[in-house]
Amino acid sequence: MTSPDDGMDDEPGVTIRSLDNAAVGVRLSGQEPFDEGCVQYVVEAWAPGLTARVDEVVAWIWDADLAAFVAGLAADYQGWEGERVWQTYDGDLAVSAVFRSGGHVGLTWTLRPWPNVAGGWTASVTTWLEAGEQMSSLASDVEEFLSGEQP
Repeated sequence: MTSPDDGMDDEPGVTIRSLDNAAVGVRLSGQEPFDEGCVQYVVEAWAPGLTARVDEVVAWIWDADLAAFVAGLAADYQGWEGERVWQTYDGDLAVSAVFRSGGHVGLTWTLRPWPNVAGGWTASVTTWLEAGEQMSSLASDVEEFLSGEQP
């Protein structure tokens, strides 16, 4: 399930909770202009026994962004073969998507801050959403969040 502001804190954002386990989720928050042509935001992921956070994910306007990736997945609500992958330019956030029978989309969110630094870490969680309305809602929420159009 997604919600533009799920009451996790006072800051606007997008929360994605897995359909099959509400204890698994991801939150995008802290959107702010970073430089001309990009925004910076925070990504948090959690699951039983795991909490991970990357404070400086950068979305470039000139790059294929997360909003466009999620919108493409939502448009293909009848399904696709294989895995689709998106990542930020510097690789600190990646999202892979698979479609399974029953009309569900698995989004695996991989956080990898400073991927080229020795001693770094990687954490992943998978959220399952309905291919139709939930994916469309997520696409809309992510677009609003990254564009700064949230109240």
